Amino acid sequence: MTGMERADSLAFDLHKWMYMPYEIGCVLVQREEEHRKAFSLTPAYLARGEGGRGLTGGDLPWLCDYGFQLSREFRALKAWMSFKEHGTRKYGRLIQQNIDQARYLAELIETTPEVELAAPVTLNVVCFRHIRSGLDDAALDALNKEILVELQEQGIAAPSGTTIGGKYVLHVAHTNHRSRREDFDILVREVIRIGKELV
Repeated sequence: MTGMERADSLAFDLHKWMYMPYEIGCVLVQREEEHRKAFSLTPAYLARGEGGRGLTGGDLPWLCDYGFQLSREFRALKAWMSFKEHGTRKYGRLIQQNIDQARYLAELIETTPEVELAAPVTLNVVCFRHIRSGLDDAALDALNKEILVELQEQGIAAPSGTTIGGKYVLHVAHTNHRSRREDFDILVREVIRIGKELV
């Protein structure tokens, strides 16, 4: 999070680490006026009223001046109701659980010779790949791409893939509040099983 204070804006998806229904995001901006100017457009049929009277009067902000959509769903209700129902302490506990589980997965990978960690685990993202002696990087990339497909098609797990340092790796962005440690044991075991079968 170092340097975050220098950003003009921060965007995050509440459907990820806040476990809310899909399509709800949030943006925080440092300079409201500049953000509003970037999107504001006022055609004649949306002219503001004067004197604080009527539907278009007053000094309340027009939400259409903060994004492309003029008409929009009330997505903020999902966030507000979730916070009211669960509270910030529960969210904090679940997020910490995800971080602890990601660290567990990283430790499991580091102690298992058939897989290797591709990057340090600082929060909830774990990148790793199956390795085999005698295979070059191109062959390992192809193998791990096939492992990813098999994990998904066999219904074992749904990681994604990415490239780190020129090597293709499995990318686990852990945001599931229902996961248990044994799920990660299964993931590593199945990556190794599928890798052996494919080779």
